[in-house]
Amino acid sequence: MTRHHGRADGRLAARGREDGQSIVEFSISLLVFLAMLLVIFDVGRGIYMSNGVAEAAREIARTTSVHRGATLGASAETAETVATQQGLIPGLGTPTYTCVDIAGATVSGTCAAGDYVKVSVAASWQPIAGQILLFGIVGPLTARSASVVQIP
Repeated sequence: MTRHHGRADGRLAARGREDGQSIVEFSISLLVFLAMLLVIFDVGRGIYMSNGVAEAAREIARTTSVHRGATLGASAETAETVATQQGLIPGLGTPTYTCVDIAGATVSGTCAAGDYVKVSVAASWQPIAGQILLFGIVGPLTARSASVVQIP
């Protein structure tokens, strides 16, 4: 003889199956939510890196234009600014310095007042969502920036 707990029409037995279905639906929606959260985190990190690299290029170019030293980028003030920016932006590489004219053509010889200093920097970063969700298909991304400042 079978005993039924609850109603005679079997609603209690169906309730147990609905609980299992709810757990499955919750776990699927939780995975989608966490994936979206990772993507949002990576987009924010990418924006931070892009803005940080652009700001680093501007700061280094400004310092280099004011404190040229014997060769472009060799002053102690420029080295200090580069070190500060590398501390703020993870993975920021060594900047390249170029002396250019107003048209952007490289100036041969030494930089003089009225010329421009062009500083180019780059920083690489690895998106977390690309590693976890796409199994490493998305490789390291690089944020690049250049800034040009006139030498006073």
